[in-house]
Amino acid sequence: MPLIREEDLQFLKEEFKKYLVDNVELVVFSSENEDCKYCKEVVQICDELSQTSDKLSTKVFIYEKDSEEVKAFGIEKSPAMVVTKSGVRDGRVKYYGIPSGYEFGSVIEDIKMVSSNETNISSKAMEIISKIDKPINIKVFVTTTCPYCPRAVGTAHKFALANSNITGEMIEAGEFSADAGNFGVSSVPHIVINGDVQFVGARSDEEFAEFVMQAFTHS
Repeated sequence: MPLIREEDLQFLKEEFKKYLVDNVELVVFSSENEDCKYCKEVVQICDELSQTSDKLSTKVFIYEKDSEEVKAFGIEKSPAMVVTKSGVRDGRVKYYGIPSGYEFGSVIEDIKMVSSNETNISSKAMEIISKIDKPINIKVFVTTTCPYCPRAVGTAHKFALANSNITGEMIEAGEFSADAGNFGVSSVPHIVINGDVQFVGARSDEEFAEFVMQAFTHS
């Protein structure tokens, strides 16, 4: 049974015709563990998306077996998905958990951003994050029913695309409740930068960048 409605697939075909420039890969890390919630669904979503454009493809790896790829993309758990240019082993734009509900829109925007190289970051925020010259990890804890979460995910991901020292991760709090518990997540979006600086809520580019800089100076 398809996970993406036919009318949505048709819309995406037209959307991707207009916006996709470079080829994009959806790199999925699934699992053979039967306890992996939504592993099959993440693969299916990516396969269905790949049918909407000849500039879009899916690669699937097994988390427990494909250690070289796991290391190359910096994957820590499954299911995971990375949006990157075709042939580029770049794990800066990550999803941990199923990108459904409101987060499906985040994936679509990421595909367009990666393909077009257009991140649409405010000039002030760009000025701030351009100073980052050592690794910064941004975790954005979400639920798929949260209407404010895609904005936070989108900001983390566009910062990651704009600066190769930054990695942005969406983490579905319900699927990875232990991770959420470790950081005291009680409402979403809950953002954790380098395991140190935390804040809650969707913020402007400038505010988000200031938190990133705060984590950078702490490190």
